[in-house]
Amino acid sequence: MTASNKPVVTVLTAPGEAPPPGIEAVQARAEVRFACDEQTLRDTLPGTDVMMVTDFRTEALEAAWPTADRLKWIHATSAGVDALMFPALIKGDVTVTNARGIFDRTIAEYVLCSILMFAKDFPRSIRLQLKHEWKHRDTERAEGKQVLVVGAGSIGRQIGRLVNAAGMHAHGIARTPRQKDPDFVAVHGNDELYDQLSHADFVVIAAPLTPQTEGLFDSKAFAAMKKSARLINIGRGPIVKTDDLIQALDDGEIAGAALDVFEEEPLPEDHPLWERENVIMTAHMAGDFIGWKRALTDQFLENFDRWHKGGELFNLVNKELGYAGS
Repeated sequence: MTASNKPVVTVLTAPGEAPPPGIEAVQARAEVRFACDEQTLRDTLPGTDVMMVTDFRTEALEAAWPTADRLKWIHATSAGVDALMFPALIKGDVTVTNARGIFDRTIAEYVLCSILMFAKDFPRSIRLQLKHEWKHRDTERAEGKQVLVVGAGSIGRQIGRLVNAAGMHAHGIARTPRQKDPDFVAVHGNDELYDQLSHADFVVIAAPLTPQTEGLFDSKAFAAMKKSARLINIGRGPIVKTDDLIQALDDGEIAGAALDVFEEEPLPEDHPLWERENVIMTAHMAGDFIGWKRALTDQFLENFDRWHKGGELFNLVNKELGYAGS
C-alpha cells in the first residue's frame, strides 16, 4: 500500500488507447497509474499492487517484469491470456484473472449468425445484390446439422445452447470428456478430435491459444473434415495454419470458413483470403458489443472489491494451462 494506505493499480493500455470507461470508480479507492508501453510500464510498476491489462497483445509486461516489486494480481480484460503467459509469470506467485463471461453470449450469437449465413447462402446473396442480379437458389436447412465446438468452456457452452435452440446438435471437444452435459450431446476428449471432425457439418474453434492448440488445425485436421463442412474460428488466429486452410479451401477439402481471428492481424490488404467467395471475415470483433469496454471495467471493479476485502477472486486463470476454469 502507499503512504495514503490506498492500493496502487496500474492500467496497461495499448499506445494511443483511452483509459477504460468507468475507471473513475477505481480512482476513488486506489492510486491509479497508466502505462502504454515498456518504458512507461517500467516507471509505473514499482509499488504496484494490481494490474489491469487492456492490451491483450502486449509484450511490454514481460519486458518490464523485473521492476514489479510488489505485484500481487493481474487482471486481463480479455478471455485469452496467451500474451501474458511468459515463464516468469507462470512460475511466480502473482494471481491472474481474466474477462471470462463478458463476451460469451455475443460470440455465440456471432457463431449462430455465421452458420445461418452459410446455410442460407447470404454471402452470395449480398454479392448478387451489389450487382443488381436476381438469381433464385435453393438453400440448406440448418436444423439437424451437427456442430462440433472445439473448446467446451464458457464460450463453447453458450455456443452449444444457441445452436441446440436452433435445432442443431452440439458436440464438444475438451480436455476432460463427459457424456452427460446439459449443453452438448456429448463432450469428447482431445484424442477424439479427428474422429469427431469427420461427422461435423460446422466446426467451431472456441479454444484458448496454448502450446497444445497452436497450429492444431492444419492439413491433417482439414483432411479429416467433411468436404461439405465449414470452419468457424472465434478462438485465436494461430490455432489455424492459414496456408493449410487456403489449400484446403482451394482443394475442396472443406466448403468454407468464417474467420474473426487470424495468424496476422490486421490482415494485409493483399492477403489471398480476401478473394475467397466461400470465406466470411470480420476484424476480431465477434465478442465486441456496444458498451463492452464499460462492462469490462465493471467486472474488474467487482473483483477489485473482493480483493480489497481479502475475499476470493473469480475467473482465476490456471497459469500452467493458460485459461480460467469453471
